[in-house]
Amino acid sequence: MSAATPVPLRFMIGARTLFALRPRLLRVPLTLVDARAGGAPSLPALPPDAQGYWLTSLPEAQLDAVRRSGMIGFVRQRYVRSFVDLSIGFDAWFAGLSANTRQGLKRKAKRLAAESGGRLDVHRFRTPDELAVFHPAARALSARTYQERLLGAGLPEDLAGLQRLAAADAVRAWLLTLGDRPIAYLCCRADGDTLLYAHVGHDPEASHLSPGAVLQLEALRDLFGDRFAWFDFTEGEGQHKRQMASGGVACVDLLLLRPTLANRATLTTLRGFDGGVARMKWLVRRLGVERIARRLRRG
Repeated sequence: MSAATPVPLRFMIGARTLFALRPRLLRVPLTLVDARAGGAPSLPALPPDAQGYWLTSLPEAQLDAVRRSGMIGFVRQRYVRSFVDLSIGFDAWFAGLSANTRQGLKRKAKRLAAESGGRLDVHRFRTPDELAVFHPAARALSARTYQERLLGAGLPEDLAGLQRLAAADAVRAWLLTLGDRPIAYLCCRADGDTLLYAHVGHDPEASHLSPGAVLQLEALRDLFGDRFAWFDFTEGEGQHKRQMASGGVACVDLLLLRPTLANRATLTTLRGFDGGVARMKWLVRRLGVERIARRLRRG
């Protein structure tokens, strides 16, 4: 029987976590293969100490199929799980992007190259020895990013774990530098023939140069010649994901809980908070101050 673990249900405004509840849940994470297949997952038996299930990347079309009699459900997040089909080739993929996205990526790459003496300094890593060079530079950069400061999603300290993945040809990493200064990193692990968008960040002081978008473009350029069939942007929305994806699957993250008073109170709190955040986002869009709000959320 699978074990239940404490799962943080974060109450967030943008990238800022105000507080979190940690019920014991049985995780059921669906892969990109699962999401694209579109079928309803088979839920394992619920351990006695579990308060319920936490399903991520459930195809939205299967939402009703997984609801269980006697359990209460709540959709915490709706999003498109975006991906890039690496079998189509770089030229076909790039041509499939919107004209605005293509021109924007070209302009950003040209501007950054001009700041870097006329070329982009992109460094590539995949072997255990190469990861030993990548890791300290990327860790120092990660510590400065909002992904680590606010989301706890920085590059892990575990170099040995990355090297084990590298020994199995299951990791790819990139570092973008400006002079001798790292300004963006991307570290991805493999799941079969799919490469996962795992750890990413850029130097806040270089944000005006869009280093993250430029590095993502160069990483994808490499991957069209690699062994992978798919690049998976994983769970959650993001403008860059929508712009650079070749396809996507409408998904939800679903809580299925035992109908206890405590669990009902948890869902009532989540609904109220998420509804308030949604109304706040609507007001920000209506007032046209998205950029200011984004800076405040990320500090």
